[in-house]
Amino acid sequence: MAKKPKGKTMKDSYFSEDMSDFDMDDALIDAPSDMGHSLRPRRGLAEQAKRRLLDQSLAAPNLEFDLTEAQAEAPAPMILEEAAPSPALGWNDIPMITEGLGNAMAPAPSTLPAERDDASARAFDLLRTRLRQTTLENGWVNIGITGPTAGCGSTFTATNLAQSLSRVAGSRCVLMDFNLRDPGVAQAFDLPSGGMMEDYLSGTVADQDHLLRVSDTLALGLNQSPSRNAAEVMQDPKTHATLARMQQDLNPDLVIYDLPPMLAYDDVSAFLPQLDAVLVVSDGTQTISRDLLECERMLDGQVPLLGVVLNRARKSSIRRFR
Repeated sequence: MAKKPKGKTMKDSYFSEDMSDFDMDDALIDAPSDMGHSLRPRRGLAEQAKRRLLDQSLAAPNLEFDLTEAQAEAPAPMILEEAAPSPALGWNDIPMITEGLGNAMAPAPSTLPAERDDASARAFDLLRTRLRQTTLENGWVNIGITGPTAGCGSTFTATNLAQSLSRVAGSRCVLMDFNLRDPGVAQAFDLPSGGMMEDYLSGTVADQDHLLRVSDTLALGLNQSPSRNAAEVMQDPKTHATLARMQQDLNPDLVIYDLPPMLAYDDVSAFLPQLDAVLVVSDGTQTISRDLLECERMLDGQVPLLGVVLNRARKSSIRRFR
């Protein structure tokens, strides 16, 4: 008997192996002599595949999943309770320092005595009154004091102006040492410098742990040592958030910022968006008109210029001015 031709390449619906090399004659199964036909390989292969699948299913683990049972066995979800916000601290919660201050305030030689009645003291009182009038009219709180270059007397002006403001009964003034590169407010008041202003501005130190009051009307934010990242600190969102929280808690009438020189670094430019107005201090012995014009240009369109304070003016200039 001649051999039958090989079958075509195909895929069995139950068995996925390629059958292109399968010889139909080799796959014939001997049948009894009384049967008129023999079983075809397709049926035999299908039976073998079924047996293999059955054996695999018996050996496989039981993967049935009971959702109800799983939910019952699952641990209850952890419920996190929100931490209660810490109570807001007020002005009277800021610690008062009296050691070394005498009966009222006994400032160092770089500031004027509180009771001193001379031309310099009267000049600061006049500046205080005009400043209060202007800020009240415009709703301003944050006032920066700076100079074109180092040594113009911005710290001298800031400390004496703050002291003059503090003599207004019922007022609240905060003086912040924001000359982070060369802090000097603590020395001006002859006080211990306390902690780092940079740590306080980062939000990791509470108001009552950094600020201190030297009277019922004046609080100080001092700085222990210079910061190498002054400009970055001044424009850090954490700094802005800390100052906003401080103002909300203490509700001061004015916050005076003793700032570094405008033309020396970009610190002041970085902090301008947080200020309501700026007072520029000019040194009669070193400041030139070009420096003042440059300061005015930098402030233009950014922050109002309150005015220019002339420090260390020559007596001859004062007589000519009069």
